Amino acid sequence: MTTHPSIEHHPDLAEMRTRFERVTSTPRAQAVEALALITGLYLAASPWIAGFSGLTPLAINNLIAGLAFCLCMGGLGSAYERTHAMAWTAVALGAWTIIAPWAIAGDMATTRTVVSNVIAGGVALCLGLAMAAMAGRNRETRV
Repeated sequence: MTTHPSIEHHPDLAEMRTRFERVTSTPRAQAVEALALITGLYLAASPWIAGFSGLTPLAINNLIAGLAFCLCMGGLGSAYERTHAMAWTAVALGAWTIIAPWAIAGDMATTRTVVSNVIAGGVALCLGLAMAAMAGRNRETRV
């Protein structure tokens, strides 16, 4: 009977964890994560902040999308090696937020909803792209 060493002690895994730890400890990554959390919280609360809570389908959409964005981007600092792929989910959430006032059934495209969703979605999309780019840049520098 043969015993195999634990994967936890594999040199490539240790090197990858060190590399991801370096990424998340930079001020840039910490700023992206902080801005992402603020953006997600704003998106979740935007129906009540911008005054379109009466448009229930869009209000529920923004609440769910904002909380999902926070969850996607919030875990990046503490468990980056396992969650950096979620940055692409955050990009998709940002894109969805931009088009949501027109895509959701009913007349949701008012000035308040469009301005709020386009700005919050654009910021979310850019922050998701920034985090995804940080992950890609580290893969390129490793070679």
